[in-house]
Amino acid sequence: MVRVPSLPLPGYPQVRVALPSRRVAAAIADHRADLVHLAGPFVLGVRGMAAATRLHLPAVAVYQTDLAGYARTYMGTGEGTAWRRLRAVHGAADRTLAPSTAALRDLEDHGVARVRLWPRGVDTERFRPDLRDDALRRTLAPGGEVLVGYVGRLAPEKHVELLAPVAALPGVRLVVVGDGPSAPALRTALPGAHFLGRRTGDDLARIFASLDVFAHTGPYETFCQTVQEAMAGGVPVIAPAAGGPLDLVDHGRTGLLVPPHDAGALRAAVALLAAAPALRREYGRAARAAVEGRTWTAVGDQLLDHYAEVLRDRTAVAA
Repeated sequence: MVRVPSLPLPGYPQVRVALPSRRVAAAIADHRADLVHLAGPFVLGVRGMAAATRLHLPAVAVYQTDLAGYARTYMGTGEGTAWRRLRAVHGAADRTLAPSTAALRDLEDHGVARVRLWPRGVDTERFRPDLRDDALRRTLAPGGEVLVGYVGRLAPEKHVELLAPVAALPGVRLVVVGDGPSAPALRTALPGAHFLGRRTGDDLARIFASLDVFAHTGPYETFCQTVQEAMAGGVPVIAPAAGGPLDLVDHGRTGLLVPPHDAGALRAAVALLAAAPALRREYGRAARAAVEGRTWTAVGDQLLDHYAEVLRDRTAVAA
């Protein structure tokens, strides 16, 4: 583990951006690496890519964040600049790994070559349905309301405010888990919702399993890990029909997909499941079954296969 300096992201101090450092190249060389794995190569990863090129090492770059979408949300401009930066870094890599088919298409449409699919795993031992906690449910919904939850960052690009009509549904209690710069505004926009702050580990798994419906609102997800964790907890999911959730939610079987940015459609989907406990149970069982094979061990093995293929291709070219 080599630590490098970082600065808080303007407007979002909970996220820190690593600064370019000469320590990166030195660490790779000292480690006598055979391959360089670039996780989110936008700032620090650029140094990693440069070091790999200088040391004649193959590099695998992982695409994790819709930076163009972030530029659009936070600055109202800069999408073109973001994509030029992404093309430059990913174009230098031997392989780019995209977490979903939507992200893969997006990269290819913007001129990034050598892209392959590599999804994310989920801890199916930690996140599981039998953690459903009746005492917690009584605390959050003392009147026996249907518990609808959102888990994730509270930031502008997540558009959590779309849950306002859901929070107003009779017989529904909204639970919001997470923190971020939008938290104060969302407390005003979602009166009556329970804000539980940031939760992790077994505590988070217990909350997931205790929900009746998981509702996600972000339209810029390259994967959307919280959707997968909710499914592992046996909870039906409602999510935008965009990005990563398209690979995760089987509409009409494990949950429902709704048009992005459509608060009315989100409300209607929640109302449908809130009124149908048998359907919720059916979707929840199917959701759990759908992710049982997506363990981190299985996904890690896929990553090792990508490494082996890249190394083999480099050896073949050298020969």
